[in-house]
Amino acid sequence: MKALVYRGPGKRSWEEHRKPVLDAPDDAIVRMTATTICGTDLHILKGDVPEVTEGRILGHEGVGIVDEVGPAVTTLKKGDRVVVSCITSCGKCDFCRRGSYSHCRSGGWILGHLIDGTQAEYVRIPHAETSLYPAPASVKDEELTMLSDILPTGFEAGVRFGQVQPGATVAIVGAGPIGLSVLMTSQLYSPSAIFQIDPDHNRLEMAKSLGATEVIDGKGDAAVKRVMELTSGAGVDVAIEAVGVPETFEVCTRIVAPVGHVANIGVHGKPATLHLETLWAHNLTLTTRLVDTETLPMLLKMVVAGRLQPKKLITHRFKLAEAMAAYDVFGNAARERAIKVILAG
Repeated sequence: MKALVYRGPGKRSWEEHRKPVLDAPDDAIVRMTATTICGTDLHILKGDVPEVTEGRILGHEGVGIVDEVGPAVTTLKKGDRVVVSCITSCGKCDFCRRGSYSHCRSGGWILGHLIDGTQAEYVRIPHAETSLYPAPASVKDEELTMLSDILPTGFEAGVRFGQVQPGATVAIVGAGPIGLSVLMTSQLYSPSAIFQIDPDHNRLEMAKSLGATEVIDGKGDAAVKRVMELTSGAGVDVAIEAVGVPETFEVCTRIVAPVGHVANIGVHGKPATLHLETLWAHNLTLTTRLVDTETLPMLLKMVVAGRLQPKKLITHRFKLAEAMAAYDVFGNAARERAIKVILAG
């Protein structure tokens, strides 16, 4: 089969690779029909995730058709159409039993990280029954792919952990796919204002079309100044970091109001400074989180019902065999006006 393979920092290739085989009784082999590229994949290529070794097939999102199942798998069969969760969960360990699937003792985020991932013609899914979700026929592959990671990540790590509530003021720092997913799902809780911050004018246009009450074109001091103007100097109730660089994290801590919440989503490859010399008395809550995807079934129902329309985030479509070109586009998102790319077929 063909696959997109990581060959060390800054290096990737589309190459021939052996087709995966069942390794455990609860495995499934899935033939991928759609996948996508995540900002985390770009972090891997930059060398920010050293656990990813050379030769690893990247990708942790997608939709496919079950091709083969192990003898312990009874709820899935060959031919079933499924959504691949970016988080693999055994459903039995102590972390899984309390809903923290991202810390599963034999799973978590392993696809495209510790084991081969979904940017390939076939992928092996461990713990298949608790890591794959039946796909309704009424929803297209490309929309379902948005449920593998970005929509649950934005909702769980940003909206829920940030404790967005009715009437709250919310600032989202970053208007990439995750930041825009936060924007879409935060509106389920009826905040009074949502400020989307990003230096990319194209992404801010998208944010405005998706419901942001104010878009802020800038970063650093300029962004902080504008948020303070919009809140009469008070700051926001919830500041959500959706980039993963020190500067954007610091912006969040500067614009959050006392007794507010800072929810970090971004994947950080460098240290970020927490200014406790000014924040120690602000009664803040700071959260970090890796998505569990335990809200995937609920979000799927909302997509089926038309309450969420993640297809609006898709700007570019490629064949799976065009993965190298898709990376060129997504890796130059500002120049290419890219939000989310789909690789299908």
